[in-house]
Amino acid sequence: MKAPESYISADEIASRIPDGALIGVPKEDGGVAMEVTRALVRRNARNLRLLTVPVSSMQADMLIGAGCLSEIETSGVSMGEFGYAPSFRRAVQDGTIVIRDATCPALYAELQASEKGSPFQPLRGIIGSDVLANRADWKVIDNPFAEGGSDPIVLLPAVRPDVALFHARYGDRYGNVWVGPKRECVLLAHASASTFVTVEEIWDGNLMEDERMLAGTIPPVYVDAVAHAERGAWPLSLANCYERDGKHLQSYVKAAKTPEGFTDYLKQHVYGEQAAA
Repeated sequence: MKAPESYISADEIASRIPDGALIGVPKEDGGVAMEVTRALVRRNARNLRLLTVPVSSMQADMLIGAGCLSEIETSGVSMGEFGYAPSFRRAVQDGTIVIRDATCPALYAELQASEKGSPFQPLRGIIGSDVLANRADWKVIDNPFAEGGSDPIVLLPAVRPDVALFHARYGDRYGNVWVGPKRECVLLAHASASTFVTVEEIWDGNLMEDERMLAGTIPPVYVDAVAHAERGAWPLSLANCYERDGKHLQSYVKAAKTPEGFTDYLKQHVYGEQAAA
């Protein structure tokens, strides 16, 4: 089915994300908008800040290597069984970007506070940790409802990304986007100032009127722009659609271990051949 006229391109989405923006993105299997990521590199985006929900892999590593990021808040960036994330590792060693270390529950809590319109969210489990010791923006208070003594709890400030960015399986001509069980995408859409989505396929009908799809659908009130991008998560996976391209990810890690190899990778797969499989 042809994309509705209201849909834009992945490059147009990238052009609407201003330099310096805080971008919230899901984890590797959550629907990563890799085609927009490549478009951000092509447009030479600068000083972007990335909030991973809660971890990242190639997306964060590519943006770091291309000089697009000035800051990242994450609980981890890794290429999994393919090894460490080369550009992220160089950035840590060289101190070229600000790294705000977090935990998975903390990242969700910060967004949940924004989603609910609350200035903060309480959280247990990180008191006494090195993560908390290095986060001046996280505050410890005594639980005001505790009886019979001290009961410290951490308050995490609400985080409202400028942009939520992800890739979903379906979009329809009415602006609805179906993410299925990937609730971090719903959380990001609710918590962020704006939401940009690429979709794999165009759904024939209204997703909000289909009882099979309704529970996993984000309505257009939370979605600012949609692009039709087949295999838009490649070389990462899209649930129940395609698996990640292990050979390509392995070749990326090998190339990105040196700045020269990373540059050659971009020439071939970002500036030259744009997402294929």
